[in-house]
Amino acid sequence: VASVLSYESLVHAVARARTRLQLQVGVVKVLLTTPLWVVNTRLKLQGAKFRNEDIVPMNYKGIIDAFHQIIRDEGISALWNGTVPSLLLVFNLAIQFMFYEGLKWQLLKKQMKLSSLDVFIIGAVAKATATRLTYPMHTVQSILRFGHHRLNPENRTLGNLWNTLYLLHERVRRFGILGLYKGLEAKLLQTVLTAALMFLVYEKLTAATFTVVGLKRAHKH
Repeated sequence: VASVLSYESLVHAVARARTRLQLQVGVVKVLLTTPLWVVNTRLKLQGAKFRNEDIVPMNYKGIIDAFHQIIRDEGISALWNGTVPSLLLVFNLAIQFMFYEGLKWQLLKKQMKLSSLDVFIIGAVAKATATRLTYPMHTVQSILRFGHHRLNPENRTLGNLWNTLYLLHERVRRFGILGLYKGLEAKLLQTVLTAALMFLVYEKLTAATFTVVGLKRAHKH
């Protein structure tokens, strides 16, 4: 009984510790890298032809010039456009692990051991669920990073972080609820396979580690 409790307790402890660490690292990463993402988004989209008259044209000569123009014209806080949705997206990791653990233990109630295919499938389902729940934040994040939309009643260029809720409302008003999910299919293809493989490797490494230290999973009788 002691070894059973030790194994299951350690598995849960490892999962919780990993999730907490990823959340902490995710928050720091967002705060440090958002300015680079803002500039990256602006540079990729400059010169593109938009049919939407709400989009203001922009012209940057390079990374340094982009930083200079953004700070000069919009203020230094504009470099952190999209921080609010980016921070909320950090919880995508917590959501996927919550669904993964839930699905995993439901299966373990019915069978003694998960196969590699079981782990791959529930990992994919967990990531797909988390992505669907948080995807509207990806949409708003991209709009805020771009920063050259004029959608508010005063016809001012959006840039402040408080516009997150406003943009969600406007997106739904203009395009319907499906407007929050444009590009979801591509995002799922990008992330689901990677996450499923990650969970498979995670389970294999966890099992190997506990085998080395002499702990084994409980078997049903």
